[in-house]
Amino acid sequence: MGLVAGIFGIIAAIIAMFVGSIDAAFSETGTSSITGLAISALIFSILGIVGAAFSKAKPKLAGWFMLVSGVAGFISISFFYILSGVLFVVAGFMGILSKKKIKDIPA
Repeated sequence: MGLVAGIFGIIAAIIAMFVGSIDAAFSETGTSSITGLAISALIFSILGIVGAAFSKAKPKLAGWFMLVSGVAGFISISFFYILSGVLFVVAGFMGILSKKKIKDIPA
């Protein structure tokens, strides 16, 4: 789930960068804050993918990575990050609240 959210997050960040570049082209100053926020969303999407990669080895750490990625990405580019944000938050809580299986050592 985290990997799918990361892929959709990268796509959303690229779309937000495109919208930011159009905004910069038509603004009087020639700059746009949307582009910077899209770059931060791209970084958070990559952090979420890293969290998804750690999900088997360290599920709690991976859960926190994905939870932070979901919330921060949504704060960055809100509407564009709805799907990724929800998927990251759900996957993050699944990782944080998961219980590790204790393996019994045969005597």
